[in-house]
Amino acid sequence: MAIQRGEIYFVSLNPVVGREQAGLRPVLVLSSDKINRLPLVVTVVIGTKASNVKQAFASTVLVPPEESGLPIETASLCFQVRSLDASRFPDQPAGKLSDPCLAQVENAVRWCLEL
Repeated sequence: MAIQRGEIYFVSLNPVVGREQAGLRPVLVLSSDKINRLPLVVTVVIGTKASNVKQAFASTVLVPPEESGLPIETASLCFQVRSLDASRFPDQPAGKLSDPCLAQVENAVRWCLEL
C-alpha cells in the first residue's frame, strides 16, 4: 500500500527530544506522491486534539471531523513538520483531508517557513 499525500495516519512519534510532539499522533502526509513512492522518508504535519489548542494561530489549522474522517476535531500544527520513515506508518490511513483543508494546511506551512 502506498502512502498518499493528504492521508492521515496515527503514528508513534517516539522517541522525541524537548518540545517535539510525542506519542501516538495523527499525522497528515504533506510530501508529494512522487516522493512517497520512493524508499525515502514521508514528510508530515503533526496533529493534536483541537481541545489542546487554546488560541488561534496562523501556524495551526483546525480540522473538523467531516473534513478529515477522524472522530474528533484535530489541529494540524503546521510549525511541526517532520520527516518519518515509512515503517512507522500502519497499513491503512485513519482519514484523508479534504482538498480545501489541505490547501489551508499548505498555506499555514508556507507561512511558518516563509515560502
